[in-house]
Amino acid sequence: MNRTLKRARTQDQKFFRRQQILEAAEQHFDEVGYEAFSMANLAKLAGVVKGTLYLYFKTREEVFLTLYNQSLSRWSETFLGSCKDKMSDRDYVSTLYTTAMADAHFVPLLARLEHVIEHNVSIESLIESKRHFISRVEHLAGAAAPILSLTPSQSLEMVKTMGVLLVGATRTDQGPSLQGEDIPEDVQALMDSFSSEHLFIKNACRIIQGIRTTTG
Repeated sequence: MNRTLKRARTQDQKFFRRQQILEAAEQHFDEVGYEAFSMANLAKLAGVVKGTLYLYFKTREEVFLTLYNQSLSRWSETFLGSCKDKMSDRDYVSTLYTTAMADAHFVPLLARLEHVIEHNVSIESLIESKRHFISRVEHLAGAAAPILSLTPSQSLEMVKTMGVLLVGATRTDQGPSLQGEDIPEDVQALMDSFSSEHLFIKNACRIIQGIRTTTG
């Protein structure tokens, strides 16, 4: 936006102003990523003075936390919409991986959630986010149990573990990009074996199989 918006006064105006800021934040994040994201540039993009941002979000990380919560809801619904009544373990985890990686915000924010983002937000925002997370995990677990023939407690354990595994696996993709380079077959095979997709799917299937053999 090129002009500064007038101050929001009513609750409806404040709600829509907050949504405008979040839409601008998504755009800014898409353009510059996590490290280069700044509140000053967000204010310009949203068409507000910088001080106005802090009426809605106390810190930069509170913006990220809200974007993460939105991405969690968005991704989980996309994932569940892609699931079938019965799926093999491999098809299930492959769908989970594909939909998670397709969301431009979910994995990048999830990877920084506990180590960075949650350390600089208000306790109220943290509690609200954790409750949202619990709700989403329970929803995912409830849907997964009949698909994978797991008990409710097994399914809950599985869903919690998948998030940790996803973050760990995607860290293996942080090496230099060699796209377009002439790589020997043996080196390419080694690199492929350490790709996040390969590691996630292989180990996720093992985890589900292990959980399935436990009681619960």
